[in-house]
Amino acid sequence: MRNLTGIIVLVLLFGACKTNNTKKTLPIYGQRTAVTKTVNGQQVTDTDYQTIPVFKFVNQYGDSTGSKDLEGKIYVADFFFTSCPSICPIMQRNMLNVYNEFKSTPDFKIISFTIDPKHDTVPVLKSYADKLGISGNSWWLMLGNRDSVYNLAAKSYLVAVSEDSTVAGGYMHQGYFVLIDKQKRVRGSYDGTDMKQVNQLIDDIKTLQTEPAPAAQ
Repeated sequence: MRNLTGIIVLVLLFGACKTNNTKKTLPIYGQRTAVTKTVNGQQVTDTDYQTIPVFKFVNQYGDSTGSKDLEGKIYVADFFFTSCPSICPIMQRNMLNVYNEFKSTPDFKIISFTIDPKHDTVPVLKSYADKLGISGNSWWLMLGNRDSVYNLAAKSYLVAVSEDSTVAGGYMHQGYFVLIDKQKRVRGSYDGTDMKQVNQLIDDIKTLQTEPAPAAQ
């Protein structure tokens, strides 16, 4: 009987150790290619993942900012316009939960790209930010060239945006919050109008924060 009890205890301990050592990892989205690299004098096959390309726009303070300012940071990107009568108010209200959770975290940012550069000038974006209660540099509202923003949305962040006179506000866009890691890779996409998915985003940001830095090559 003692031997049986001992075996049960060992099985339980092994199971507990196995559970504690299992860490959640997030998938990596986008295109990927196999590449051969030389590491420590040996040929190894590795995977190159699609990353967000270089961009440079202007934020609500009139500062020129872009991908260079996001190096080594986790961030969430979305696409909106200030006069949006449909999903944007819900999205930005939900994004405030993300902002309030991480606004004091130095290696995290939120980047909201306007898809209506004609109307959403720097003063308009600043007024919009003030109404939301955004301050500091944790959340940038970005103004850029229309074609550059639209291409960035579709090809890099995998979000569909377009001008559409048949919909309210004159623009169509998906309401995704896109999670980007410190290596500029897409790690998740969440419905910004669904608070359950936004809460999942918050949890996934915390998971990324514990992810080890890639090994130097």
